[in-house]
Amino acid sequence: MSSLNIDHVSRWFGNVVAVNDVTMTIGPGVTGLLGPNGAGKSTLINMMGGFLAPSTGTVTLDGRPIWRNEKIYQEIGIVPEREAMYDFLTGREFVVANAELHGLGAKAAGRALATVEMEYAQDRKISTYSKGMRQRVKMGSALVHDPSVLLLDEPFNGMDPRQRMHLMDLLRRMGGDGRTVLFSSHILEEVEQLASHIEVIVAGRHAASGDFRRIRRLMTDRPHRYLVRSSDDRALAAALIADPSTAGIEVDLAEGALLVQAVDFGRFTRLLPRVAKEHDIRLLTVSPSDESLESVFSYLVAA
Repeated sequence: MSSLNIDHVSRWFGNVVAVNDVTMTIGPGVTGLLGPNGAGKSTLINMMGGFLAPSTGTVTLDGRPIWRNEKIYQEIGIVPEREAMYDFLTGREFVVANAELHGLGAKAAGRALATVEMEYAQDRKISTYSKGMRQRVKMGSALVHDPSVLLLDEPFNGMDPRQRMHLMDLLRRMGGDGRTVLFSSHILEEVEQLASHIEVIVAGRHAASGDFRRIRRLMTDRPHRYLVRSSDDRALAAALIADPSTAGIEVDLAEGALLVQAVDFGRFTRLLPRVAKEHDIRLLTVSPSDESLESVFSYLVAA
């Protein structure tokens, strides 16, 4: 069983800091690397896979440095997000080529293609593949040498529901077999369905860690902002601000609405309809104003 250790790792490109002092350990099982687009997930995975050197800090596999350690590649498989592939090759030729880099042959490539259910299209050129098919043949290429560590960058992009379920089942089996599987996503629901452990990264920083229940709880317990329109905004604001679940209310003249900051999510969701009914106020609009993943986890970074 293998473990990846990221110890105070930073990576910058010129003046841009892509990963900022991240420390985490990725062990056997399925781990989800969750964060909004541009958070630094791909940079972190590329350092774990040995494609990028950390600017500071270390990335190791079972205590061995990954950067410039060729033997490590016998143990790591990586499925990058980028689409660049050898489109003039067939799927089988692509996987066989990767098998040969590991000193293996067509038999290993055949097993890998069967694992990702791409045998039916293995003799078609990659240029004819859909995005989901490309993802699966990249997965086959990463599995051809039977690695103990698998790194996947946004692997579900472009997959139809059946392909998605098949890949989820495959990753669950691999995690259950004791392999170390890490996949990135910006969609919490994807991570919840698959990962036993979640690492959250926002703006290059490590924001939170735990199982999906803890991450959900952190999200729910944070302050929430709502845009509310009603038949009597003034009376509604006066009633809401008197309750401890509401930390502040602003009047948005441009929107013709109230911006309400709720610090007790559960209490506020019960309070709002009750107050409206008691004061005979019609609620015209109630919508979260900050529900992007960026806003959700930026709160965790600042906490």
